[in-house]
Amino acid sequence: MRMRPPSLILFWLTLAITLIAAPSAHAHLMNTGFGPFYDGLTHIFVSPEDLLPVIALSLLAGLRGPPFGRAVLFALPVAWLVGSAAGISLAPPITLSVAETIVTIALGALLATDRPLPLALVASLAILLGLFHGILNGSELAKTSASGQISAAGVAVALFVAVSLLAGQAASVHVPWARVAGRVAGSWIVAIGLLMLGWTMRVPG
Repeated sequence: MRMRPPSLILFWLTLAITLIAAPSAHAHLMNTGFGPFYDGLTHIFVSPEDLLPVIALSLLAGLRGPPFGRAVLFALPVAWLVGSAAGISLAPPITLSVAETIVTIALGALLATDRPLPLALVASLAILLGLFHGILNGSELAKTSASGQISAAGVAVALFVAVSLLAGQAASVHVPWARVAGRVAGSWIVAIGLLMLGWTMRVPG
């Protein structure tokens, strides 16, 4: 049975909140025991700093219509893969937790305000998000996995699936409450992002 958009949105946000509440892992890449591809495949779903902006951008694109959804569907995984390839070659690994959180808040705010955006801008946001997070992921993959390229391919596949589900569902429903649900999801993402920002900038006791 196909999930309606509000149910799908609630599922993803609940998953993200649950992951945020869990203890932070020292290794950025989850070890599934099935090999580097599957490690990468599950990575996006256990990393709220990566998952939340993907949710926000996917819903933002879906609510704008199918052409926007298709642009993000192909631009984001490809840009993430390219960024990962660049990040794997970087040394030492880089960490920009505050910048990641600010990106999440900004995308959530764009979704919440529901302002009309040109296709080129949405596609550019997908490319920039993919490159930025891809570089950060790639720099982590380089130190946690000997098969970083294979893991990066798994991440790209997971992104393609996540964007296709979220953007496709958002684009397929044209009733007013679906757009309202998307805006509410955006406000939740902003709130979660602010909590993450506070946690990131906390002074250790």
